[in-house]
Amino acid sequence: MSNLLDVLFADENKAAMDEVQKNFNLSEQETRAAVEELIPALSRGLQKNTEATPGMDELLEALRTGKHERYMEKPGTLGAPETIKDGNDILGHIFGSKEVSREVATRASGKSGLSSSLLKKMLPVVASLAMGALSKQVLGSSGRTKTTRAGTGGLLSSLLDSDKDGSIWDDVLGMAARTLLR
Repeated sequence: MSNLLDVLFADENKAAMDEVQKNFNLSEQETRAAVEELIPALSRGLQKNTEATPGMDELLEALRTGKHERYMEKPGTLGAPETIKDGNDILGHIFGSKEVSREVATRASGKSGLSSSLLKKMLPVVASLAMGALSKQVLGSSGRTKTTRAGTGGLLSSLLDSDKDGSIWDDVLGMAARTLLR
């Protein structure tokens, strides 16, 4: 199973990534660098929120009812104000506060070379894309849940596992250690 970055950068999702590139007037390399720095933080937030049953149930309900797959299937929607609002709602749920979103953008700026103000603007769109990718993977193109909560939890864990070793904890601890060593 691929992780979330692999899903987003898959050939089948190229149109969505091209739309992000166009909307933010970036090169392909800049778009990739931004997404590669923002997605791990979103993945960690999603993983933290889904460690307990209520969080997993809330995520599955959001995937089932939110129609997030539209962001992948109709990339032209990525520039719409509704996408930004939805993305900000997603960020609020994942991070809990605007301060955390700002910190994510600031940290991503240091690694990507892009301005934190640009990354703050991109973050809601990237969050919408992440939910779109998760929605397509978990629900499939029919929009119906493929698996039980237990099976979906494993699927989500594999999507959020950045080094594909079957555990998200080393990813989280490694990121925390890199942050502390700065």
